Amino acid sequence: MAVPLRQAIKVGAYVARQRMRHNEKFALVLQLEPLYQCNLACAGCGKIQHPDEILSRRLTVQQCIDAVEECGAPMVSIAGGEPLVHKEIDQIVGALVERKRFVYLCTNAILMERKLDRFKPSPYFSWSVHIDGLRERHDESVCRDGVFDKAVAAVQEAKRRGFRVTTNTTFFDMDNAQSIRDVLDYLNDDLQVDSMQISPGYAYEKAPDQEHWLQVQQTHELFRDAFADGRRKRWRLNHSPLFLDFLEGKVDFSCTAWGIPSYSVLGWQRPCYLMADGYAASYRELLETTPWEQYGRGRDPRCAQCMAHCGYEPTAIVATASSLRESLRATRETVRGQMGRHGAPVA
Repeated sequence: MAVPLRQAIKVGAYVARQRMRHNEKFALVLQLEPLYQCNLACAGCGKIQHPDEILSRRLTVQQCIDAVEECGAPMVSIAGGEPLVHKEIDQIVGALVERKRFVYLCTNAILMERKLDRFKPSPYFSWSVHIDGLRERHDESVCRDGVFDKAVAAVQEAKRRGFRVTTNTTFFDMDNAQSIRDVLDYLNDDLQVDSMQISPGYAYEKAPDQEHWLQVQQTHELFRDAFADGRRKRWRLNHSPLFLDFLEGKVDFSCTAWGIPSYSVLGWQRPCYLMADGYAASYRELLETTPWEQYGRGRDPRCAQCMAHCGYEPTAIVATASSLRESLRATRETVRGQMGRHGAPVA
């Protein structure tokens, strides 16, 4: 695990405070979408399918600040769309970093290298670059040749300038254990990113491609095979150990989609950023009026094959914080990840 120690301590303390207050529903990560417009048209993306009137909308800097402060999440994932298309994205990031939120700016990296000058390295800021496989596989995924090479060049330049860089990789049914190992080995060892986030693809309704999403049993088999040789402990994965156990099918969790709420140009999305069953005007309204008990695997047929991090990583994090054994395990893996990142030997 490669979660920065500063972040692990702060998030752990935040979860402990919520539990002491007997607060069952709280935000760990805000999925902030300041726009839906993008400079790619990926077959697996549902956000760019909105009409032009919605694609032209932008959240203001103040709206972004207000959403973060309203939900109280210690971490913010800025997505879209392509956030770097937003003319004020550097101001949004700066304002949230100033408030000591851990900010992950998700990007396809097409504009990243030319806009690096607008951002400053900070322990509270990370680039999160989408890389869905090695060159051929990634360019096929984003439906444009040459994007992989642009992303790699941007990551290398950002690292040279002292930025923390993470990656986000989604796997589909055309992937196998070897393709997962190949891309994670490349990101971990060759590109040497600080950490990597992984997720099985989920077939949400607006995505044009509805044929290549993973089923639950496929997901278990895929990650069990990919992790079989022990590489999971060596890779700098930006996940709790329990979430990785969940991907392998070693444990099962219920969905707690309120843990990663989504706020966009349309408001607070119910129940998560992958499903749009209406929007709330405030975070409190989202929590209090969404029928959470109706969602999740075994409840809503649309959720039957979902193992996405937005619903299950928060459950794993809370489960970790509730167990001394799992907390110690997560701490050990955090330390191991930090040692590996700095070139020290990893057991």
